[in-house]
Amino acid sequence: MSTTLRRFVESFAIKPKSGYASPQASLVHETPSIPLSDVIKLYQRDPTCKASVDLLAASAVGSGFYTTVNDRYERAAQAKRAVDSFNENVNLDALLCDMARMLIACGNDFWLKLTPQSTKALHRLPIDAIERIEQSYLDEKTLKVPYKIESYKLRHTYGGENLDAAAIVHWRINCLDYSGYGTGVLQVLLHSLAFGCDKRPAYSAMKAKIERIMPRIFEKYAGPDVLALLERADDATIEQFQQAIKNRGEEGAWLFYNGKGDIRPVTIDPRARFEYYVDHLINQFYLGCETPLPRLFSTPGFTEASANAALELQNMLIQPVQRYIKRQVERELFDTVLSQAGLDPVKAQVRLNWSPYKAKEANIADLLSAAEKGLIRQEEFRKNAAKFGWQLWDETPAKGGES
Repeated sequence: MSTTLRRFVESFAIKPKSGYASPQASLVHETPSIPLSDVIKLYQRDPTCKASVDLLAASAVGSGFYTTVNDRYERAAQAKRAVDSFNENVNLDALLCDMARMLIACGNDFWLKLTPQSTKALHRLPIDAIERIEQSYLDEKTLKVPYKIESYKLRHTYGGENLDAAAIVHWRINCLDYSGYGTGVLQVLLHSLAFGCDKRPAYSAMKAKIERIMPRIFEKYAGPDVLALLERADDATIEQFQQAIKNRGEEGAWLFYNGKGDIRPVTIDPRARFEYYVDHLINQFYLGCETPLPRLFSTPGFTEASANAALELQNMLIQPVQRYIKRQVERELFDTVLSQAGLDPVKAQVRLNWSPYKAKEANIADLLSAAEKGLIRQEEFRKNAAKFGWQLWDETPAKGGES
């Protein structure tokens, strides 16, 4: 087959879409629609993106967690000790904090179980370590629908090996269609949008271009050029002025010519009102970041009511993320640790709970009951009673008389 004919056949051959491999294969291979390393670059280099992701991540996992166990389980103490020891050894609190930023920014994070058969150590993989995800079909013969992740293919720079799904803890949120990858809040800012022949650039690209042009505008109009309109200038003089304009400094330049003419500064057209377009772009950018809190720091006029409404709106976005992380930790980690220790995960019911544990505040009824039962000493009762506003003058009451 000639080269021309082969290219013609290839151009009309059915090609896989959206990063998927040929449907004739037993496994379907998927790559991210946008490289996850590009998403992290946006997080690292754009202050708005970084602040938004950090705020959302801190709201989700920043308060920390504690574990509880089913007290009616006969080996409850052993189960809690096994899970808490595992959390301390792998530093799960710090791992969750680092993971939450990647999860919210790009929708994915990957943890490697160093010993999959006996999970005792975890290691976070670089976000770009996974080249593609391999999924099996729901039914290879009749329903060629991606169903279950079978393996993860590492990039060549990380060894190029295929890792079994059991060796990876894959954190992902907002999975679209049958994708094995999640979608974070920053991907929408990196996508362009096309309708027919019209194509809108990505919001991150437009914002970056405006920010790149702004210093040039400042340099140009903070020190304006002054144009001298020359009367009956010869070609040599015009060429001299052209060279002066090309080689002018950033602060602008004055150009003179000894002759009759008019001199006027070059200024920006006042009809060019770009602030409305810039405001629209910035508003869209904040919508993409999915948190209104940066506006509280950058925009004047926010009231306390507006701030509270912003916090309530953010909590609506954070709560599903917290529930997902909680279930993922309990299923992927806690249940595995308990099974390895010879315990029953179903009966133990070890649960992850957000925010530090807060002890119940005592009230005066509890205090009186504890004193009657002899659970606290007399001097302890008096010191605690004073905290409730009781006026006690003596250290101990006088026997047979007034206190």
